[in-house]
Amino acid sequence: MNILHMKYAVEVAKAGSINRASEALLVAQPNLSRSIKELEADLGVTIFDRSAKGMVLTEEGERFVGYAKKILAQIDEVETMYKAGGPAKRQFSVCVPRASYIADAFARFSGGIGEEPAEIFYKETNSKSVLDSVLHSESRLGIIRYAENYDKYFKAVFEEKGLNFELVAEFRYVLAMHKGSPLNKKREIHYPDLRAYIEIAHADPFVPTPALSEVKKEELPDGISRRIFVFERASQFEILSENPDTFMWVSPVPDELLERYGLVQRECQDNRKCYKDVLIYRKGYHLTELDSLFVTELCSSKRRYIQ
Repeated sequence: MNILHMKYAVEVAKAGSINRASEALLVAQPNLSRSIKELEADLGVTIFDRSAKGMVLTEEGERFVGYAKKILAQIDEVETMYKAGGPAKRQFSVCVPRASYIADAFARFSGGIGEEPAEIFYKETNSKSVLDSVLHSESRLGIIRYAENYDKYFKAVFEEKGLNFELVAEFRYVLAMHKGSPLNKKREIHYPDLRAYIEIAHADPFVPTPALSEVKKEELPDGISRRIFVFERASQFEILSENPDTFMWVSPVPDELLERYGLVQRECQDNRKCYKDVLIYRKGYHLTELDSLFVTELCSSKRRYIQ
């Protein structure tokens, strides 16, 4: 496979047409078109669908271009390192569920990065995106969250996909709410008590395999007529801090964060479901110094906030 052809494919995907890509690359259109066809023939896949509207990536093409971008970036990094004569930037990337104890660990980890060049990537998302990110080498580490009853399924997936996996934490969700919420005045909280309130919920499901309707039915208790779905974690806390009629299911939250937003966390007596957070990374991958530092802080944060 020709590296130059790989660069051409990435540029065509970016430009959306042979014409615009040829102008950006300063390569004649016939030569560029021929190079793309040779690349597809070498790989045995169709990277682009051709139409009057331009060049559109196929599903295989999207996968290929994703890999190509990472390969080209690594080539650029190696060239920069040796041409400049300086050290390469240290790399750290992790994809995680939205969890305050993990965010706390990452914040403490950031204090130990040091003064050497480094590029750090931290992404909060759902389990499907975490799995895809690690499998496609977009993130070196991932933390997947799932209900305990999915344990056998996920372990089988990890083995099939060639992933190492280590349990980080087991916990039950608690309720986060405004200090002045009427719910907080109750001695005990049960599912029926939540029906009069607005639930703040993640806008994407935790479990990647079943249909979304099935996931929602399992993950979200019945009887709640009002829900606000939000992607960004800080926005969720802002809403909770402003509206005493809202609540949210969360993994255990650090006391400092609760105090910052004027919130409390309470157990629901009816909630018995257990969840797991599991660290994953590709087999054969050796943890770097930064990886090990993050895992150390992660374990420390788990011990502080999850009993």
